[in-house]
Amino acid sequence: MTNEIIFSRVEKLRGLMTEKNLDAFTLLVDERANSESCHYISGFRGSSAALLISKDEAILITDGRYTTQSKLQSPFKIIIQSELSLPAFIAKAVKDSNWTRVGFEAKKISQAVYSKFFAPVKVEWIDSSSFIPKLRRSKDTHEVELIKRAAKIGREAFQILPEQVTEGMTEQEFEMKLLQTIKLLGAEKGWAHDDFIVASGTRSAMCHAPATLKKILPGEIVTVDYGAMVEGYMSDITRNFAIGKIDDQAKKINEILLEAHTAAAKALRPGISGREVDAIARKVISDSGYGEKFLHGLGHGLGLEVHEAPRLSKSSEDILQVGDVVTIEPGIYIEGWGGMRIEDDYLITPTGSECLTINDNQSINIL
Repeated sequence: MTNEIIFSRVEKLRGLMTEKNLDAFTLLVDERANSESCHYISGFRGSSAALLISKDEAILITDGRYTTQSKLQSPFKIIIQSELSLPAFIAKAVKDSNWTRVGFEAKKISQAVYSKFFAPVKVEWIDSSSFIPKLRRSKDTHEVELIKRAAKIGREAFQILPEQVTEGMTEQEFEMKLLQTIKLLGAEKGWAHDDFIVASGTRSAMCHAPATLKKILPGEIVTVDYGAMVEGYMSDITRNFAIGKIDDQAKKINEILLEAHTAAAKALRPGISGREVDAIARKVISDSGYGEKFLHGLGHGLGLEVHEAPRLSKSSEDILQVGDVVTIEPGIYIEGWGGMRIEDDYLITPTGSECLTINDNQSINIL
């Protein structure tokens, strides 16, 4: 990430600060929690940090572990401290200033931290939890390129890996080989905080089933939900495969999901609501007799986190806008039989959408 990109984001943040008449804005990272937003604004990717951004200064506070890394990754003024905790340092800096209104992320800090460190400082603390998510939602050209690279690695890995699948391989062995292949193709890792979903046979009826020592048997559907990370940005893909012949129900469900996915993807455009897109896919599945077996929302935003704004679901209030990157992932899950899901990633463009994962292999891969 270039300094030009970072300072452009800081200026957009300052624009939001001006709208709220704030003198400063602060952000805390505690053992990686909230590290994505710190990375977005400052470039720094460490596990412990605080940002203090005023109208004329941008400061990154961290500890001695990150002396070299912070200077390499961020153009902010760097302060390495060891005597005070990060919340205490921020509180002291605010107390020593002439500020009267300071923004903070109430959704990202505990009540204990606020009560002990922030509340005693006699300024007006303004909840600004919406600032960074609002900036992060619309992906710029640089971010889209990174997600495309992560998507390309994910696609190529899944094209390579089935050749190595053998009857009796465990779900965990498959997951390990998939992650290894993804990293060998150039990704930093898979997802930031989650293992992949690898579920075979009846276990695939669980939407978020982690890989286990269960062996993959002939004729079973195996659902694989996975992705790759490039410079912090992730792809999110779901594909299905089987060893040998599959039953007629699997073929039928695959066709229904393909139809639902395609219909929803065609509807993607600026101005449509997440609820409307969800309803399009849900109608296809309901009309086919499986409405009660579609157990989750249609999709979600994607970027520095696997799940971020906007949401595509029955209850979503989000309106899609240019720059959103969202998943489309209709699924059908039948207890005692299994389940399937087909997922790709889409960029919302001025005229519609662009598939970033290039959905050229959505059907069940029969090995």
